[in-house]
Amino acid sequence: MKLISWNVNGLRACVQKGFIEYFEETDADIFCIQESKLQKGQIDLKLEGYHQFWNYADRKGYSGVAVFSKAEPLSFTCGINKEEHDKEGRVITLEYNDFYLVTVYTPNSQPELARLEYRMKWEDDFRNYTKALDGLKPVVFCGDLNVAHKEIDLKNPGSNRRNAGFTDEERGKFTELLDSGFTDTYRFFYPDREGAYSWWSYRFNARANNAGWRIDYFCTSDRLTGRLISADIHSEVLGSDHCPVELVLK
Repeated sequence: MKLISWNVNGLRACVQKGFIEYFEETDADIFCIQESKLQKGQIDLKLEGYHQFWNYADRKGYSGVAVFSKAEPLSFTCGINKEEHDKEGRVITLEYNDFYLVTVYTPNSQPELARLEYRMKWEDDFRNYTKALDGLKPVVFCGDLNVAHKEIDLKNPGSNRRNAGFTDEERGKFTELLDSGFTDTYRFFYPDREGAYSWWSYRFNARANNAGWRIDYFCTSDRLTGRLISADIHSEVLGSDHCPVELVLK
């Protein structure tokens, strides 16, 4: 089973830059996107053979996630059952026979860490949500988590120490999440690989210089590690400031 996750940073723009071609070429069983920046009815996406599931933000042109699945799930829900979070179109959960699939677009802490306090509350609530699901059946969650976990996960850790996405607080919350029973699948396969990034700023020629961050993830319940076949980051795929990440499961 092949799963893909991609922050498209505006789906309509990404469609103009090869999204459909990549989607068809990759032939994933489940394809998740974040930051669709859409409202209902703003795009008519023809994806033959796929069921489509969307969660839109109340605010126009902001956030938004979607999942495209070959198999019809048992259930589909939006959000994490917390009103303070669920107006921003950040989470979709699909239930299958033997696991839950969750795609998430984690809130950014913003310049000068203006939203860090909110982010900390989000982190606790999202961790509790995934743990509750994990008590029912294994979980695969993926998306833009807006955090580079370790120094190996970004090009310039020293100069970014107190910047959004690399604060001690955000990194600590991700550690808590993993410690609650989840595996960062890319680091499971490549614990020491450097230069593996999934997002690059549009400024300073960052992508050409591979001055990036790894902030897009597939994480799985620890008891799924025996089903992990491979994980990958497709940095060669353009169309967004992020690139797709991949997980293959037995």
